Amino acid sequence: MDSTGAKGKKGAGGRKGGGPKKKAVLRSIKAGLQFPVGRIGRYLKKGRYALRVGSGAPVYIAAVLEYLAAEVLELAGNAARDNKKNRIIPRHVLFAIRNDDELGKLLAGVTIAHGGVLPNINPVLLPKKTAEKALKKPKSPSKAAKSPEKA
Repeated sequence: MDSTGAKGKKGAGGRKGGGPKKKAVLRSIKAGLQFPVGRIGRYLKKGRYALRVGSGAPVYIAAVLEYLAAEVLELAGNAARDNKKNRIIPRHVLFAIRNDDELGKLLAGVTIAHGGVLPNINPVLLPKKTAEKALKKPKSPSKAAKSPEKA
């Protein structure tokens, strides 16, 4: 008798006689996601966040992360297109996050490397309206009346 016993191949998974194994369906495909559900589940277990991890937890987290990534990428792509660029750079990601209310609130304390800052001039530093009017001199009526007729 071999080491596998009388029931057939070792690790047959309950299949009698060890018939052909069905191809595994990834949980990401089952959930209709691009983010890796299995890897996130593994990280949840290895991270020791809890003694036990439910089967729905990594699916939910993967869905949330995928949604956030898609949202940021869409807004960053729009920012890149506004700047007439084909590639998204960290500056476009910064524009995407800081110009969106909810993402800005979520990532308020985050610094993006090579992102820079939003262009902003404090209104106090801008010249006053009265000073602008004083700088603009009205045209003298004598010059306005004498218009040379060169045709």
